[in-house]
Amino acid sequence: MSQNKKPKKRLERFDVFSNIVITFFAILNLFPLYWLFTSSLKNSSDVVKMPPDWWPSTITFSNYIDVFKSQPALRWTYNSLFVSGVSTVIVIIVGAMAAYAFSKLRFKGKNIIFVVFISSLMIPKEIMIVPLFRIVQDFGMVNSLNGMIWPNVATAFGVFLLKGFFDSTPDALREAARIDGAGEWRTFVQIMLPIVKPGIGALFILNFVQVWNDYLWQMVVGQEKNMKTLMVGTATLMQDLNPNFAYKMAGATVAAIPMLIIFLLFQRYFTQGITAGAVKE
Repeated sequence: MSQNKKPKKRLERFDVFSNIVITFFAILNLFPLYWLFTSSLKNSSDVVKMPPDWWPSTITFSNYIDVFKSQPALRWTYNSLFVSGVSTVIVIIVGAMAAYAFSKLRFKGKNIIFVVFISSLMIPKEIMIVPLFRIVQDFGMVNSLNGMIWPNVATAFGVFLLKGFFDSTPDALREAARIDGAGEWRTFVQIMLPIVKPGIGALFILNFVQVWNDYLWQMVVGQEKNMKTLMVGTATLMQDLNPNFAYKMAGATVAAIPMLIIFLLFQRYFTQGITAGAVKE
């Protein structure tokens, strides 16, 4: 009995130690968010003073009021949410249908086409900025939300991610649906899509964050002030010769809040999507 208790005690001590280490690094990762938020509640001089105030001596919300009064921050927020949301929804719809076709359907040249799709992921977007801008310009989509949305839809990442989830679904389900008289579209919508819901949740978060943070392309296309997104608009606050650091911290906080909300709403699906396939039956 004593020999069995010793390994258990060692395991318990290891669990306590590992939990302390994990908690420490979790706090360390959350500290930048804490510093960003508390700095947005300070005066500009308090942000840069040494030694720093770990909590504002005087809390003020004037920085947030100035951001929304002096800048079209509401318009920037709407632009970012609309571009990121619409782009992500279209990527999920198109990517799910293409991934299902590559995974379950049989057609000539399927493997070659899929390799071409995946090969496009190796091309950095920065290389395509100039020709992509010329195409958007020819279509008259400069200074429009359409010019920010459609280039982000033309990506094979969603196909690559969701194909793995469709591959893990048993073919017997599809065959049973066909025996019951379900067509291909009904099988895809009512049977296959619910099974790959964790993958869709993971794709939603990853693509939404990618489009939300797509600073370079949004800066190139949205040249007018009212057509800027929140990331680009917030960056313009950093270009003053006499910077108000607390004012800029408030703008950065406003830009970070939607990302936190999206992750909290979809974190369950994101976790399931990341861990899917880790355990095989």
